[in-house]
Amino acid sequence: MNKKLLSERDMEMAEIDEPIRETYYKGNQKFDEVSPKYALMSSHAGRRTFICNALALGIPPQVVMKWTGHSDYAAMKPYIDIADQTKINAMAKFNML
Repeated sequence: MNKKLLSERDMEMAEIDEPIRETYYKGNQKFDEVSPKYALMSSHAGRRTFICNALALGIPPQVVMKWTGHSDYAAMKPYIDIADQTKINAMAKFNML
């Protein structure tokens, strides 16, 4: 499991406590679990957010790959796709003028 980026106490104090419902099945039996968001966050969530934000800001993928230790472009591609969609959504706002 990934190390916690911040302690659960820190995230609770920052009010990162939105209830998150997870539904899963074991056989035919359905399970619903509700947890505060801070209990589900890991350092990998922060890593993904950092990568997506860096790419959305226009930092070249090669630079982000060096920072994050990605050596394979294929591993970076999903993040690039998210950043591209973010840019498309931002540009679409100009059509609303």
